[in-house]
Amino acid sequence: MSNIEALTGVELVLGGARSGKSRYAEAQSVATGKGVIYIATAGAGDDEMSDRIARHQAQRPSEWMTVEEPLDLAAAIRQYSQSDNCLLVDCLTLWLTNCLFDPNNVISWQDRKSDFMAALAEAPGRIIMVSNEVGQGIVPLGEVSRRFVDESGWLHQEIAAVAGKVVFVIAGLPQVLKDSTV
Repeated sequence: MSNIEALTGVELVLGGARSGKSRYAEAQSVATGKGVIYIATAGAGDDEMSDRIARHQAQRPSEWMTVEEPLDLAAAIRQYSQSDNCLLVDCLTLWLTNCLFDPNNVISWQDRKSDFMAALAEAPGRIIMVSNEVGQGIVPLGEVSRRFVDESGWLHQEIAAVAGKVVFVIAGLPQVLKDSTV
């Protein structure tokens, strides 16, 4: 069995800020007809982010289980992915930020990413992941910003190469880039 066949249950949803990508991913999760487990990677570092998180929580169905996991996404996937559920991971770029700027920095980003990709390949359930596409603008001036853009681009490419479905959402309109699930 090839990686593509093994990961047909994996979907990557990309888009810019306020593109409608989370709304689309939430609708796709409901459409699976499976129980949904929402894996949130964001942390509330300030009042504005707390408000964003509260708005997202209020929009989600109350029967969805929420798991907050800012760093060890691979462990959350291994723990919660089952053939009868759908994991909705929102969002990979926030997870990347958390990993790159982890003050404890116990595990390198490359090790976390490798473990995450292995967890995706092993997961028996449906997984829909949301991420911000940040590489379509100018090259940032600062080294940290350039590393973030580079790492997110490489992460997206690696996931897209093995995901069964990849969708880009712009202005609330989903554009299917890849669909090997049909």
